[in-house]
Amino acid sequence: IGFCLNRPFSPLFPMSTFAEEVAEYGKNYKRDLLEDTLPFWLKHGIDTEDGGYHICLGEEGNPINPDRPMWAHGRFAWLLATLYTTVRQDDEWLKQAKHGIDFIQKYGFDKDGRMFYSITKDGKPLRKRRYIFTETFGVIALAAYGKAAGDEQAKKQAKDLFALLQNHLATPGMLEPKVNPETRQLKGLAIPMITLVTCQELRLNLGDDSYNSVIDSCIEEIKRDFVKDEFKAVLECVAPDGSFVNTFEGRAINPGHAIEAGWFILHETKLRYGFDKKPEWTELGLKIIDYSLEQGWDEEYGGIINLKDAKGYETTEYWADQKFWWPQCEALIATLLAYQATKDMKYWNWHKKIHAWAYKHFPDKKNGEWYGYLARDGRVSTKLKGNMWKGPFHIPRAQLVCSQLCEEISG
Repeated sequence: IGFCLNRPFSPLFPMSTFAEEVAEYGKNYKRDLLEDTLPFWLKHGIDTEDGGYHICLGEEGNPINPDRPMWAHGRFAWLLATLYTTVRQDDEWLKQAKHGIDFIQKYGFDKDGRMFYSITKDGKPLRKRRYIFTETFGVIALAAYGKAAGDEQAKKQAKDLFALLQNHLATPGMLEPKVNPETRQLKGLAIPMITLVTCQELRLNLGDDSYNSVIDSCIEEIKRDFVKDEFKAVLECVAPDGSFVNTFEGRAINPGHAIEAGWFILHETKLRYGFDKKPEWTELGLKIIDYSLEQGWDEEYGGIINLKDAKGYETTEYWADQKFWWPQCEALIATLLAYQATKDMKYWNWHKKIHAWAYKHFPDKKNGEWYGYLARDGRVSTKLKGNMWKGPFHIPRAQLVCSQLCEEISG
């Protein structure tokens, strides 16, 4: 087992306790976060000339595309503000969080209150998507920064932006559909899943429990409509009433998204009730994680794939069996939460297996950070460190949360 910094993980002697093993993992996650991932992005990701962040980076951290993905700006600002409030009050972290927030507030919003998906480095709009995910990351960035900096205006802006999103989601015709709704109507797992975690962040940073009701409805929708026991899977897309749609889209299983939903549900259970006091949510989260690990793990080459067909047909996407960085990150968190909920060693063994594969193939031990895109057999497909999708979010979040969970589990 290896970690990022060219310092191998030290195998423990057979007589070492389980708690010591878990604690060692936790220490290494935190070390990788604070000595590798975060320094890489602070060194290469801060644009001191035009403002905002350099997100699209080459192997060595060199900027390779000037355009700015706004959802990645929200994610990086959220990370820095969250580290400030949860790890230590490092003034540089707060300064660079504000650096991103200032850029988002100056250039990131359209006249209707929604956000642009991408802009030029000098703030000119390029693209505005029909999805609301850029806005959700704007919400969590503003909320986390508001708490870290004591900025009440940022908190209010987060609250107002989320209210705008809820209105768009609830009002027919406000968001452009993916396909003609007169012919076929669909809804995706991503909406309740991302809404759930966005509300968790709003509640945490604004101190407002009123978001619990939205969280409850998201969990119920995931359980009712997307978890399909007949396929032992969580579907990525269903009809509005939750019924199965027998098309490429309707049969798609995205293990990474499903695993993410599973750990969000376990996290909510832990925060509000305790795993034993809300068994239906605990069981739901575990079922989602179990189904998704079985569907997603590549038994031949290792690692978690991107897509699978619920009926076992060929998938339509050429990258379906490739290994992307973020599903592995979500699985690391999910398996630790599943162990914490059950004390079942199968989840700790899953965690070690996923960890071993990910840390063997993704880290760039020379230049730092992780490669993001691997072929099915683990070969690096592209050496870039950031693009319009990959940035400083999934890896550092996993390292942060896993370090915290390992500390809790090890006592």
